[in-house]
Amino acid sequence: MASGSARLGYGCLVPLVLLLVLLTNPLLSSCGHVEPTLVEIDHGGPPFFIDDASQASLIDAIDRHLTYLSRTSKADQADQISGIPRNEYHRSLATFKQLLISNPDPIRLNQLIRSHFQLYQAAGRDGNHGMLVTGYYEPVFAGSLEQTPTYRYPLYGVPDALLTSYQGTKKSGRLDENARFVPFWTRREIETINPLSGSELVWLKNRFDAYLLHIQGSGRILLPDGTTRALHFGASNGLTYRSLGKLFVDEKIMAREEVSIDAIRDYFTSHPDQMERMLHHNPRYTFFNWGDNRGPRGSLGQILTADRSIAVDHSIFPTGAIGYLVSRRPVLNDDGSINHWKMFGRFVLPQDSGAAIKGPGRVDLFLGNDYYAEKAAGSMKEKGSLFFLLPRSGAERLN
Repeated sequence: MASGSARLGYGCLVPLVLLLVLLTNPLLSSCGHVEPTLVEIDHGGPPFFIDDASQASLIDAIDRHLTYLSRTSKADQADQISGIPRNEYHRSLATFKQLLISNPDPIRLNQLIRSHFQLYQAAGRDGNHGMLVTGYYEPVFAGSLEQTPTYRYPLYGVPDALLTSYQGTKKSGRLDENARFVPFWTRREIETINPLSGSELVWLKNRFDAYLLHIQGSGRILLPDGTTRALHFGASNGLTYRSLGKLFVDEKIMAREEVSIDAIRDYFTSHPDQMERMLHHNPRYTFFNWGDNRGPRGSLGQILTADRSIAVDHSIFPTGAIGYLVSRRPVLNDDGSINHWKMFGRFVLPQDSGAAIKGPGRVDLFLGNDYYAEKAAGSMKEKGSLFFLLPRSGAERLN
């Protein structure tokens, strides 16, 4: 959710931290050593599109994406990634919606898609088409609008001291005592010298819960009177995100496949003396705004749709195009443990981004805010494939 969608390390809330090189023109290989991040698929090539989620959720996500595309200041402005005008994306997405509403059988739907769209596949990690697929969710944590002995860990609104410099590259920072623009305070500094006193929005019971909200970028707060309020990403201190999950692996506390939110929480419960040091390993800090209760908003400003909204690197993937994601998801037992893994394929919309979701080999699927979403998100770090459906007339200009 906006740039607060950075995750913990090796899965939802735990992503791969090997950030691949960003390419200046992802769709075309303009230099001999530059590889494209989207590769065209032959007319008869895979995949065969079968969607395992509800059509209603897909229509909702499409409608929100159409709203985003219609709000672009210049409708004929070309997308910086593909060179395709936004209004052409709008027309193609509206066409896709009509194809769905006509309710064709699967074979006919695949024929219609291939006649209206040119298919591309994300090049993935190392150009082998493999994606690391993680999941994220909207957490709900108990909190209070007043600090008490029970509620001690603050979440801050966007502080007045946070400034943005546009000289050269965009940077976040603050003015020091000599009015010089310097980097903003780190997580360690914010939590030890308390420079943001007075900017608190809410206090939580648990320090690790507060950290998770920083990583998720949004969530819901259950107040003592039983009401809930939504928190949305407001800004960050602009410092580099460092993975907590990777730290556990690097220090040989856990193997990569063992890292999960529950495992990290259990470790901190039994080793409370390690929490401050390890959380301070990540200098990035998130600030929040109160939001509405309709759901979290992604970096495109639209409400996210469970099982349909994905976070990708918007600097290399086209935000106007509908995608198709193939991977595995966990099937849970009643106690939240994983019974087995099940393949899925579904149409998705690139409606979010994140500080740790970088490069052509990363995609993060929004799972919602229920019990399944929480448990599944903490475990998903699966291999998968990501495809994009580009307007055929626009795609022809790329080849």
